Amino acid sequence: MDIQSSLPSPGPEQHLARLEAEEQANERLYKVLDIGQAMLQSGAEVSRVEDSLRRICLAYGAERADVFTITSNIMVTMYSRQYGALTQIRRVAGQQYDLHRLELLNLLCRRICAEGLTLEETERALDAIRDEPQYSFPVQLLTFALISASFSLFFGGSALDALASGAIGAVLKVMDQAIRRTEANAFLSALLCSCLGGLLAALSVRSGLGDNTDMISIGNIMLLIPGIALTNSLRDMFSGNTISGLMRFIEAVLLALVIACGFALVAGLL
Repeated sequence: MDIQSSLPSPGPEQHLARLEAEEQANERLYKVLDIGQAMLQSGAEVSRVEDSLRRICLAYGAERADVFTITSNIMVTMYSRQYGALTQIRRVAGQQYDLHRLELLNLLCRRICAEGLTLEETERALDAIRDEPQYSFPVQLLTFALISASFSLFFGGSALDALASGAIGAVLKVMDQAIRRTEANAFLSALLCSCLGGLLAALSVRSGLGDNTDMISIGNIMLLIPGIALTNSLRDMFSGNTISGLMRFIEAVLLALVIACGFALVAGLL
C-alpha cells in the first residue's frame, strides 16, 4: 500500500489558508527586496545587505532565510511550514551613494526586527525614506568646488590653481548631472568628465587662470575616484564575500583606469 495515498489530504480550508499565507509572504518578500535594493544602491556593502535582509525575513515569521547578494543582484529564499519555500530575485541597476539614506534604511531594518512592523507600516516608512530631501543642486555645486579646490591646495597647488580647480569641479558636477539623465553607464560618465576636466585644466593654464595643469587636474580627479566602491570591495573580501568583493574591486580599478585614460588622452592631444 502506498504510504502517501494513506495520508489524509488537506481540506479546502487548509488549502485556502496556505494560499493566503503564501500570498502574504510573497508580498513581504517583495518589500524585503525593496529595502535590499535601496541599501545596495545607497552604497551598503554586501555583508550588511545580506545580514539585514535575513533578519527581516525571520522577523516576518520565516523559519529560515537564505540571502545571496552581489553588486547587481539580490536573491532571497524564505521558508516556513505555513507556505513552504518562496524565492524572489531582484536585478539592481545603478548606484548613487547616499550614506544618510543608508543610515535611515539601517534604522528601518532595526525597527522591523525590534517592533514587528506590519507590511503597511514598513511601506510607509520606506516611502518616507525615499522622499527624504537631498542636498539641493546649488549646495552640491558648492561642495564639488570646495572638494576640488581643497585637494588642489593639499597636493601643493597655488591659490590660483585652487580657484581654477574649484570652478572646473562645479562644471564637472553639471556635466555629471546631465549624463545621469541619459542613464549612461558609469564608465562613459567618468570618461567624458575626465576628458572635460583635463581640457579645462589645460585651457586655464594657457589663459593665465592657473599656474600648473597637474595641480588643477588632481583636484578634479579626486571627485571621480571610486573610493567608496574600492573600500567596500576590500571589506566584502575580508568578510568572506569574495565574489562580490572581486567584482567591486575590478569595477573600481577599471573606473580608475578610465579616469586616468581620459586625463592622459587630453594631455597627449594638447
